[in-house]
Amino acid sequence: MKVGIVGAGAIGLWLAGRLANAGNNVSVLARGKTLEALTSSGVTVLSGEQKLNATVFASDNPADFGHQDLVVFAVKGQDLPNAAESAKAMISPITLLMSAMNGVPWWFLKSAEGKLATQPLRSVDPEGKCGRNLPTDQVIGGVVHASCSVERPGVVRHVMGNSLIIGAAGQLEAKKVVLVQAALTRAGFEAGIADDIRYEIWYKLWGNMTMNPISALTGATCDLILDDPGARAFASAIMDEAAAIGAAIGCPITESPDDRHDVTRRLGAFKTSMLQDAEAGRQLEIGALLEAPREIAQLAGIATPALDDLLGLIRVFSVARTAGSCLQA
Repeated sequence: MKVGIVGAGAIGLWLAGRLANAGNNVSVLARGKTLEALTSSGVTVLSGEQKLNATVFASDNPADFGHQDLVVFAVKGQDLPNAAESAKAMISPITLLMSAMNGVPWWFLKSAEGKLATQPLRSVDPEGKCGRNLPTDQVIGGVVHASCSVERPGVVRHVMGNSLIIGAAGQLEAKKVVLVQAALTRAGFEAGIADDIRYEIWYKLWGNMTMNPISALTGATCDLILDDPGARAFASAIMDEAAAIGAAIGCPITESPDDRHDVTRRLGAFKTSMLQDAEAGRQLEIGALLEAPREIAQLAGIATPALDDLLGLIRVFSVARTAGSCLQA
């Protein structure tokens, strides 16, 4: 299978290395030092004591790849609109498009019911670039349950988790989803097909839409956040609001916030991806994790005071970081 990877971060390289090692023809859209490393040394995946190295084709020009059988988008939500536009040269009418990203995707309300059906989500696709360039009926939604980090350009450390849940975003034939599942399974992933990928996306969001921004704001790992009664209660209030939104869009959450907190607490001193981004000075993924659920809540007429508070705080934090960087420069 010809697989194009858009996004040469931790998850993108993890997928690229494993898929290439399984015999797929993998191309990675990359730039800078990562492009240099992939061109000279391939992609290296470290997992425990195991080391995997695989050859991939890498370029900063999507036109070099040609049409792919599968294109995987593993970028931050705010980068997807431009990535979707730049990847047009890789996509034919029969190319399958898989998202391996956090948060709410641009197509999320395409299959919703009632007044929310087909509503565009401006928070994640403000100019409609995703909608224009990524046909929903070619899209396979993906939920990644894994933690990886980039050790140096071209080298990724797989920390924990090996699960990928996929499912059709629109009217894609079931056999094509099975084809992608088979390729992922051959590459060593625990790949499952969801009856409703929207539910799986919302369930993961429900679990990480609080720990990510709170950890970035405070610099604290998840154990410290959850051991503080006030911080835990604040997170629970947001999760209750997210559960109410989920119920309104056909993605009901049956667990309690405390159920989820107990699972997260067992991870110990876990650094969320947003905390890692904040420490590295990278742009924070606010749109897909917080702005999109708030936009859906507004469309559904659901009040979200706690979510609004967290969104306001993380926006100010993000702006202040950017302003501070400019002043220091």
